[in-house]
Amino acid sequence: MTATDPERSGWFADVDPTDPEAAADAVRTGSADEPREWPTLAVESGVADDAEDYYELLKAATTAAARAEVTDREAADDRQLVHAVRAMDDCERTANELAERLSEWGGTVDPEAGTGVEYARELAAEDDHEDVPDRILSLAERVAALADEAADLREFVERQTPSVAPNLAALAGPVLAARLISLAGGLEALAKKPSGTIQVLGAEDALFAHLQGHAPSPKHGVIYVHDAVQGTHPGERGSAARALAGKLAIAARVDHYSGERKPELDAELAERLETIRARTDGDGSDGGEADE
Repeated sequence: MTATDPERSGWFADVDPTDPEAAADAVRTGSADEPREWPTLAVESGVADDAEDYYELLKAATTAAARAEVTDREAADDRQLVHAVRAMDDCERTANELAERLSEWGGTVDPEAGTGVEYARELAAEDDHEDVPDRILSLAERVAALADEAADLREFVERQTPSVAPNLAALAGPVLAARLISLAGGLEALAKKPSGTIQVLGAEDALFAHLQGHAPSPKHGVIYVHDAVQGTHPGERGSAARALAGKLAIAARVDHYSGERKPELDAELAERLETIRARTDGDGSDGGEADE
């Protein structure tokens, strides 16, 4: 865009007003050094009949640009990972809830009815269904199918995460890494978050209660399941969570901005955890008041 030639001065330069895709691309990729009288320039260049026509063209172009941007973002590998891990969690949660219902229902016709998803699998796999009402059997089959779908999605997440976020997957494990990306809203969003925020991702309810003065500040969110936290003395888990979150923040940034694998992050985390755990090794205490 130049400042002297009206036809080369705006997003509408060389754009056919009847081609919405070209107009959308111009809006997405164009730029200007400073604001100008774009409606006037558009009319002078013959792109629009008047200012009202210009704004109609601009509205159509920006709407098309927004749709194209959303489509591109949703097709990105990290967004596919977000959908997969959320679907996995939904399938697991629903299967477990329905398995509880199945156990209660099954118990009304069979005193020896089992529990959980395994009971649903056993029931669905039985050859002799004479004593099992059709509705109970149908529910068992659906619970087993949901559990199978959750397992397939977990395999996809475990396979896909290392290619999307190699350092994050190595430090956190594929499933936890995918869950962090999901909670943040994408890899880019996670890469922009400070380590303190990453540390408490998934603990929003506890954080909200703390902000209202009803609870202490949470020391960790979903990263609590990581061995760095679980494998550390309760009194030092807050320190371990901070150390882990710090490295995860760096890993997310490296994955988003370069994608280069940095094995030194693993070694640095291991060294930091060793220092933290050394504080309580051999002290004979039962944990005392946990640093959580």
